[in-house]
Amino acid sequence: MIKFVNAKINLGLNIVGKREDGYHDLETVFFPVGLESGMPQQPQAFDDILEVTMVPGKANGCRFQFMGKKMTCPPEKNLVVRSAQVFFQNYLERVGIMEDTGMFNVTLDKHLPDGAGLGGGSADASFCLSMLNEMTGSVFSEKELASMALRLGADCPFFIYNTPSFAEGVGEILTPIELNLKGNWLLIVKPEVSVSTKEAFSGVTPKKPKFDLRFLPHLPLEKWRDNVVNDFEESVFPLYPELKTLKEDLYERGAVYASMSGSGSALYGIFSDEKLARATQNAFDSTNNGVWLFGI
Repeated sequence: MIKFVNAKINLGLNIVGKREDGYHDLETVFFPVGLESGMPQQPQAFDDILEVTMVPGKANGCRFQFMGKKMTCPPEKNLVVRSAQVFFQNYLERVGIMEDTGMFNVTLDKHLPDGAGLGGGSADASFCLSMLNEMTGSVFSEKELASMALRLGADCPFFIYNTPSFAEGVGEILTPIELNLKGNWLLIVKPEVSVSTKEAFSGVTPKKPKFDLRFLPHLPLEKWRDNVVNDFEESVFPLYPELKTLKEDLYERGAVYASMSGSGSALYGIFSDEKLARATQNAFDSTNNGVWLFGI
C-alpha cells in the first residue's frame, strides 16, 4: 500500500489560554495542502511518500527504511516509528494476538520540509496509523485512531480526518468546516531558518481573538488581512526579522492574504491572480528558499 502524504497550513492561529498542564489552548483552522500533488492543478509535488507492505510469516513487527530528505532525529524518536509502536500496542490490547499479522515493511520517502509549521512529520505518523489499521482489518474507528494520534502530537489527529477543520484545545478538538478557496493560488515559501515550537510559545501572551475563526468561511478573502492573524508572529518575527520581511514581500507582490503557518518558519501567500502568483514564485526561486505553488 502506498499513500502520498500531504501537509497543512494554518488559516489564522489564536492562543486563547494557558492550561494547568503547561500547554496552551488555541483556535485555528487547519487546511490540507498537497492533496492533489502531481495533478494538473498541482503539477509540483508537495508530499511525502509512505509505503507499507506486509510479509506473511511467523515473525511479527515492523522494519523501517527512510529515504529522501535526511532526518536528524534518532530512529526511536521518529514519528513514523512511534506511530507503529502505538498502533501495535493498541492492536494487542484489542485483538490479543499478532500471529496472523506477519512482518510489516514501512518505507518513508521524505520530501516535505521540517521545522516549517506545515505538519509534515505529524502527517507521516497519522498516515502510518491509518495504513496499518487498514492492512490489519480496520479494527479501529477514525475516532480511535485520532486518540492514538494525539499521543504522538497535537496536530496529528487532524491528519486522520484530513479535511478543513476548526481546531480547539491543543489542536485535537476538531470540527469540519466548509471553506471554499477554489480559483485561488497558494504560494508556500520555506526559508532556511527553522523555528522550534518551544521558542515560538515562549513569547506568546494568551488573549481573546479579535475574530472568531469559526466564521472564516463567511469572511471574504480580501478582508482576511485585517481580521485573521497568527499570534505566533508576535513572538517569532522579533527573533527572525527575515520572516516578517518575507511576509511583507508577499503582500507587496500581490498576495490577497499572507501569513506564517503554525509556529513557522514557512510562510504562505494566497493569490487571486495566477500571473502575480507565478511572478512571485519566479522571484523567490532565485533565492535559497524552498518554494511551491498550487492552484487551490
